[in-house]
Amino acid sequence: MFRRHALGGVSVIAIAWLQPATIAHAQTERELPSVTVDAPRAATPRATRKPAAQPNAASARAPKPTAASATNISAQGQAASGRVAGATDARDQLGQAPAGQTATTIDRSRYDDRPAFTVGDILRESPGVSLKQGNGPRDLGISIRGSNARNSFAIRNIVLFEDGFPVTQPDGLSRSDLIDPHAYGAVDVIRGPSSALYGNYATGGAINFRTRPGGTIDGAEIGSEGGSFGYLSNYMAFGKKVGNFEGSLFTSDVRGDGYLGNSWFNTQTVNFLGTLKVTPDDRFTVKIINNDLTTRLPLRYTLSQYNQNPYQQGCTTGSFRAAGCATVALNNNGFNTLGGVDTETALQAGLGRNDRRTIVGGRWEHDFDNNTTWRNQFVFDDRNISQPTGSTSAIGDYPSYNYMSDITRRGEILGLESTTFFGAFYNTLTASGDTRFVVPGGNGALGRLSANTWSETTNYGLRAREELKLTAALTAVAGLGWERTHLRGVNTAYSYKDAVGTATTAITSADRQFDNLAPELALLYRVNSDWLLRARLASGYGTPQVSNLFVLPTGDNGNNTQLQSQTNLGYDVGFDWTPNRAVTLSATGFYEFFRNELVTQAVTGTQNTSYTFNAPRSEHRGVELAADWRFLPGWRFTAAYTYLDQVYTEYTENLVGASKLFSFNRAGNKIPGISPNELTARLGYDHDSGRFAGLGAFVEVQWKDSFYMDNANLLKAPGYELVNLNVHYKTELASDTFKSMNVFFEVRNLFDRTYIASANNLQNTVAGTGVQGLAGTGTIYAGSPRAFLAGMKVAFR
Repeated sequence: MFRRHALGGVSVIAIAWLQPATIAHAQTERELPSVTVDAPRAATPRATRKPAAQPNAASARAPKPTAASATNISAQGQAASGRVAGATDARDQLGQAPAGQTATTIDRSRYDDRPAFTVGDILRESPGVSLKQGNGPRDLGISIRGSNARNSFAIRNIVLFEDGFPVTQPDGLSRSDLIDPHAYGAVDVIRGPSSALYGNYATGGAINFRTRPGGTIDGAEIGSEGGSFGYLSNYMAFGKKVGNFEGSLFTSDVRGDGYLGNSWFNTQTVNFLGTLKVTPDDRFTVKIINNDLTTRLPLRYTLSQYNQNPYQQGCTTGSFRAAGCATVALNNNGFNTLGGVDTETALQAGLGRNDRRTIVGGRWEHDFDNNTTWRNQFVFDDRNISQPTGSTSAIGDYPSYNYMSDITRRGEILGLESTTFFGAFYNTLTASGDTRFVVPGGNGALGRLSANTWSETTNYGLRAREELKLTAALTAVAGLGWERTHLRGVNTAYSYKDAVGTATTAITSADRQFDNLAPELALLYRVNSDWLLRARLASGYGTPQVSNLFVLPTGDNGNNTQLQSQTNLGYDVGFDWTPNRAVTLSATGFYEFFRNELVTQAVTGTQNTSYTFNAPRSEHRGVELAADWRFLPGWRFTAAYTYLDQVYTEYTENLVGASKLFSFNRAGNKIPGISPNELTARLGYDHDSGRFAGLGAFVEVQWKDSFYMDNANLLKAPGYELVNLNVHYKTELASDTFKSMNVFFEVRNLFDRTYIASANNLQNTVAGTGVQGLAGTGTIYAGSPRAFLAGMKVAFR
């Protein structure tokens, strides 16, 4: 049963139709920046010290480069513009495309003419990135080189930032619910082990989302898009640069019925960025994000149920339901099975999420001179959740605090141009989270307490980095990060042994301290203007979360406090070839060695849905390719391809069957959740002159290969190929009020392919004879069937 929502206010489409006379003849548009393809910046020219007699020199400093190719942010690009690079530019670059790092910047132009609902509409343009549907409409799991593919929800093993402010909490958790693609001007994807620069949990890399500066918007933009399954998104962006202040404000309201049964949603987002230049040497920046999410949530289902009923339709009640509907067993009395159990569907039980995320950050930057910048940054991040997603509900408030201070300096070492960075940081999260039984009756009604976990996570450490231009063509990079992580927690599990609910408790405590060190070395060699060669050796680390320490392989609460930090050592070798403005080709090969890799898999427990363990040794290797080819006027072909081969090299799994313990050697087995081949390719045409200027279209293909779902490699989730078709039109408007109009229409999954958008890792079982099987746990969400989407946006002066 679907639920629809009405929106107040005037439709953007209606506003545009009120002004038909304002549309001017089509004009030739200036070509927008292209998607960056793996082009780390080269060393920048030597900066000169700001003369003391020029008090306005800082205010004359050129603005930060936009998200074009990283080679356009290099010394060559800066010299061409006639500006002198300063320490602030080097500081900004560390969050966008650090020298020596394999990185891709995706500019807004790549998704400005299409519907943009989730972060997946942006990140598919980057090689090395995989995506899977999470627990909510915009909750996508983001994986870099397979880093997050083994987790059952949210984002781990990647550090996320917005405008340089961390949006990953101290326990390593990130969620993409708060990410509305319309808010951003560019996204930087930094791939490979990155803990030397970004600290704990950056085993896969980092992502920095950059909102549009107010001066870029220079007015207002109002947009609306909608289509199949009741989808409707209304959003507004306002921005200006006035004197010494530049600010932008983005707001959106997104609603829909969802294509799965019991998946309607309603989410609002506010995103603000403001910078005030108080003096020529001092800048204060404020960042505010707030996201409110209300969504119903279907149960994950098995492969058999997926084959019978992929979109979970007809799942009204447990007694009257269509074949293939997933169900959950709920205790009638709200605490044990002695009062009877009712089997209900997700719709009947009212499963879902009601979450709020609020982030407030402040940054002060002070220039001692043109060569030295000091930065201090503080972030308060509060995640408040109520999540009846199955037989239990997670409830809690998770406030965290993050402080960092660093200095960036450009100068000389032994006559060689250098950029030096040194910083310190401290962050902490203290919270108390409840797990309560869900009872029959709908609306995610709650019973008694199943468990409570008090947790405290604290990280602090130091980071240092040096970039040295050895010759005109050769640049060396060295970095080192040290971090101490302190995990403390107490888990209280409640058991109810009789019909009246007499409770007994089992208490497990943990107090763990981890010290991690992450070195990094890289070389960049500019052969000539066409070729850039790069090599990198780097490491990463990630500690477990406190909640991981209290879940047994059965899914019950207990002692799992032996978990260790995972570490990886990675080798990258690659090149970027840019023979002319029409061709960019990039290739990167990588080989990473993991120790104690943290792997999460689904279990059939009564209290928790997933369990985490260490695999002693594993290896990840692969290839990332990216191409951008403008082969004829108006025509453009882009492609992002990733090959992954990830195996256990040392891991013995112990399984219990018929009261016997069986051990299985998993060495040589593929790590579950890893698709070996993924490709996104787009062929497009945009007319840039004459009567049809601004009219364009593209066809896009997405391919994801099949992958194993369990450690024994007994079951594979099938792969898929999707085709999307888009037509769009953009024109300038001859008006004192309106600047431009952009309309688009898109068909997604053109051939209506049924496919798996998410499949979490499954636990293996074993019979008394030693024969392995698979747990009957539901892990799958199907992807969207064919969908028709249209949108329009108008920019105001």
